[in-house]
This record gives sequence, structure tokens and C-alpha cells, in this order.
Amino acid sequence: MSMIPIADDDSGRTVTPYVNWVLIAVNVAVFVLLQGMGTNERFTYAFSTVPQEIVSGRDAVAGVLQPTPITVYLTLLVSMFMHGGLAHLGGNMLYLWIFGDNIENALGHLRYLTFYLVCGVIASLAHVFTTAATGGNMLVPSLGASGAISGVLGGYLLLFPGRRVRMLVGRGTRDMPAWVSLGMWFVLQVVAGMGMLGGGSEGGGVAYAAHVGGFVAGLALVKLFAIGRASR
Repeated sequence: MSMIPIADDDSGRTVTPYVNWVLIAVNVAVFVLLQGMGTNERFTYAFSTVPQEIVSGRDAVAGVLQPTPITVYLTLLVSMFMHGGLAHLGGNMLYLWIFGDNIENALGHLRYLTFYLVCGVIASLAHVFTTAATGGNMLVPSLGASGAISGVLGGYLLLFPGRRVRMLVGRGTRDMPAWVSLGMWFVLQVVAGMGMLGGGSEGGGVAYAAHVGGFVAGLALVKLFAIGRASR
């Protein structure tokens, strides 16, 4: 049975989440204007993160891959604002909309932006090095905000474990604490990722290692980024 978050308790929020709104807007703009709603494959395959490129430091042009006009290492940042389709974009933005504002409230605008980007880069690197370590296809590109948003989820779980999250469960809704809803989400990512070991890195298009890496990065870093901030 699928469970989808649709709302959380925002009663304690005091900061207007401008950065979170901008992040959502940029993700949508990149998909619509630069990726052409998914039709501009030349752009998508030029700026996605390719594990082989990150490990070697050299551009790889093979198969569908396109020349990357910037240093390949910058694809670690650019690719986190790209998506593979409307469902991919919509799902990611739903999670960011629900959980990101609370982390921005806790960290402040600039710290939240930095936290988001750092978690996204760590998530991408986790995918790259897991692919290399497990003998996966190093030329399969990855893209999406999932890794950075996973960091937001990890931070949310640590800072607000008891906060109520409304989940769409089957045909109804249910309120449950964040440690249950996000904890279950994380366990599913780990189990799915373990199932891919030895079976290639593509995973039906899902980079589970990035989800796990981003989530762990969020858990590990959110308190560091919150140093000096008043408890919220």
C-alpha cells in the first residue's frame, strides 16, 4: 500500500520560506524552459551526472550522452535541478513543499540553501561511488532533486521526530509522527537499494544510493548547520 505525504504541522513556523519557494520555482523552470518538458534530450544528457565522468574527471560522449560544455564536476550541482519527467518532478516538489519550509525555518535562509546543495552533492557522490564499487554501468546518467530532498527529510526527522505528518494511505488519510513516516521511507530506500546490489545500478531509473546518501547527510549535518540558531 502506497503512502504519500500531503501536509504537515506548520503551526510553529515563523520564517517565510522564500528559499524553498525559489528552489521549487527553479526546478520547474529548468524542466519547462531548458529541458523542454523532457523533450530536449540534448540538454538533459549533456548536464546529467555521469559516474564515469566524475570518477575520471573527463567528459564522456557515448551512446545518448552529449558533450558537457562545463567542467563535469559542476554537473553534480546542475543535475539536481533537472528531472526525468512530470511524475519525477511532481513527486520531488511535493516532498520539498511539505518538508523544506520547516528546515528553512530552523536554519535560516542562507544556511538552508547551503544545506540543501551540500546534501545534494553528497547524495550524487554516494550514487557515483556506489555504482563504481558494485560494478554498475558507469555511463548511466543520473539527475533529479531527490538526493537533496532526501537530505531535507533526514534533517526533518532529526529536528522534528514527533511532528505530525498527514499521509495519504490508500483511499484515506492518516496522521503519524515524522519518525514513523520518514523512518519507513528511509527503510524502503535501504531495502530497495540493497536489492540492486549485484544487479546493476539502474534500478528502474531510481538511484537509491543517492536517496540513502542524501538522507544520511541530512541527519549528520543538520545540527551542525543549526549551531547558533534559536530552538524552533
